[in-house]
Amino acid sequence: MNPNTPAPPARLAEVWSDTVDLRQLAWAIGIGIVISVAGFYAASHWLRGVVASPELAHAYAMLAGLAGCVLAGLICARLFPPKRIVVEHSATQDPAWRAEVLAELAELAEQPGGLGTLADLPEAAVRELKALDLYELFAQPAAPAPDARVRAEAPQGANKEALA
Repeated sequence: MNPNTPAPPARLAEVWSDTVDLRQLAWAIGIGIVISVAGFYAASHWLRGVVASPELAHAYAMLAGLAGCVLAGLICARLFPPKRIVVEHSATQDPAWRAEVLAELAELAEQPGGLGTLADLPEAAVRELKALDLYELFAQPAAPAPDARVRAEAPQGANKEALA
């Protein structure tokens, strides 16, 4: 089987928020067990003759088994490529999504401290906003909140009468 061809959907599953091929997952588990246990027993056998205490030899052998787990992870990462499907278009191109985000930002802006300005951002953040085509969206002046427009349109005397 060519590693670049996608696996049929029936063999795919989600494990820890990642997509995996169940057959390759089983192979990876088997490889991990074989390498880590072999590393443990080989180190345990060798260290019994080198280290004075059997408990210390056992502890060092456990470290060798742990190193075997890391080695098995590296081997499996090379043998089994990721099954992720990368989608080039993103939600940032959806006008409804942008409107929803701006509404959430308006709510955040009303909290103490506000949001700040684009001038407060570091240059790296500004470059990232421009790369995502979001800089112009945030550079536009924010529309006032609906209740702020009502207060601005109300006559000055109405507020004084309500207080009296």
